Amino acid sequence: MAAIAAFFFYAPPVSACSDTTPCDVADGEYLIALPEDAAADTPAVMFIHGFGGSGEGVMRNRGMVDAFLSLGYAVIAPSGLQREGRSGGSWSFHPELSQRRDEVAFLTSVRDAAIERHGIDPVRILLSGFSIGGSMTAYLACADPNAFSAYAPLGGNFWRPHPTECAGPVRMLHTHGWTDGTVPLEGRVLRGEDSRDPEALIQGDIFHALVIWRETNGCYQLKADRFETSGTFLRRAWDRCAPGSALELAVFPGGHVIPQGWADLVVDWYEAL
Repeated sequence: MAAIAAFFFYAPPVSACSDTTPCDVADGEYLIALPEDAAADTPAVMFIHGFGGSGEGVMRNRGMVDAFLSLGYAVIAPSGLQREGRSGGSWSFHPELSQRRDEVAFLTSVRDAAIERHGIDPVRILLSGFSIGGSMTAYLACADPNAFSAYAPLGGNFWRPHPTECAGPVRMLHTHGWTDGTVPLEGRVLRGEDSRDPEALIQGDIFHALVIWRETNGCYQLKADRFETSGTFLRRAWDRCAPGSALELAVFPGGHVIPQGWADLVVDWYEAL
């Protein structure tokens, strides 16, 4: 009987990688936290940190990480490239700005490594990120919509000039703080005289990003089809869109933060797709 029991016992692939020991891949590294009851084909959230952050910083956010783990999801935290002479990393997220690394290739290599090394379910990996990490999430979704099964940017999406088109429909939940002053819903000028300066560096407009995503998803109407006004998050969803796609906006009464309850929101949305 012991031999039979041993036959059915799942042992995760052996790996030195953890939430404190980085895993190396081509052009970078990542950290990973696995739920206690991790089995074959564990679902995962790959979370992209914001400007000046790191995979280690993501793992220090135990409120968010533990929330995902308690729901049975692994958390994968890749690190952006270190900035010269400064602490923390960032991402070459904007296709019209200088590119220090092919971020789509890097993030998909992290995805593939996690599948091979840690038993992550290849069809249940959600890509998410905060601030510039949210922007990186959006640009990857636009360039390679099938790279991950769904996308959940938080506090960041496209920048100006906004993309004119994306490669195909996506499943996306965008979350944003109503009073966000770092990445306002309308965006803000970071470099230049004002928004009319052709050389200005300007964050994007979240509402215009939703126009792009509605067009990309082939949504039937401009207005949302569903609204949720109870609880922390005010939500609106577009349902009459391309088969297999999904688009939803959630706002909360706060600023540029990862709000309490966000992990539960993301997993509930993802598992209801």
